[in-house]
Amino acid sequence: MMLYAALIEPFVEYGFMRRALVACFALALGAGPVGTFLVLRRMSLMGDAMGHAILPGAAIAFLVAGLSLWAMSLGGFVAGLTVALLAGIVSRVTALREDASLAGFYLISLALGVLIVSMRGSSVDLLHVLFGTILSVDDGALLLVAAIASVTLVTLALIYRPLVIECFDPAFLRATTGGGTLWHFIFLTLVVLNLVAGFQALGTLMALGLMMLPAAAARFWAGAVWSLAALSVAMAFTSGLIGLLISYNFSLPSGPSIILTAGAFYVGSILFGTRDSLRTRYFPRAHFHED
Repeated sequence: MMLYAALIEPFVEYGFMRRALVACFALALGAGPVGTFLVLRRMSLMGDAMGHAILPGAAIAFLVAGLSLWAMSLGGFVAGLTVALLAGIVSRVTALREDASLAGFYLISLALGVLIVSMRGSSVDLLHVLFGTILSVDDGALLLVAAIASVTLVTLALIYRPLVIECFDPAFLRATTGGGTLWHFIFLTLVVLNLVAGFQALGTLMALGLMMLPAAAARFWAGAVWSLAALSVAMAFTSGLIGLLISYNFSLPSGPSIILTAGAFYVGSILFGTRDSLRTRYFPRAHFHED
């Protein structure tokens, strides 16, 4: 009975826990594969920067329409895409690299967003935007997250081949199709979309958590792109499930509990993974050969 009360009852008795669990599943479906490609393309820090870049758009929408789900999502999407495009343009017309350009724009965006919210909103509003509230996800938010996950999976299925080629040999892709910039822009759009979905549940500061931590952890267990994506989805959903249970049973904030659980998977994978972990590098199994 104690196990039932701790593990099952929260989802049977409370609708907000069921909606939070479904939101975690939908977030995992979209963010897992996108995070895998971010890691393979060595764009992890770029994803973090874009997660902060959506803040001013969400803040302006908050001032205009209040805590409106669709307005804040649209504002965040427009702001994220604008910062990505500006960073790309500056890197192509100047000597500045794209990562440095993006870092500059995201810092401006983050400061601008916090300033806008603090000028007109309360500290509670600011905390909601920065850290999200997954336990208050309603049916409208669930539909939005599920729609973004569906669009992400369909789009990735359509551009899977050029995206994989670009990860390992971008020069070959540009030479054979000439469409490297197009795939890059489509992928950045998917990143922004999934950050907007995560922003509703985990806030702008932690929206990237379910995208990057499971994807980085999966690198220590799998090698093929499809298995990396599948393992990332599984780890992200499991992190959501365990994080929600920890939050419920110990009265802790749900968002940080979920991200810390994903962090535990990441640290555990670094230590005990089957591929290039500390265990395999410094404590390899003995191999016996017959003479």
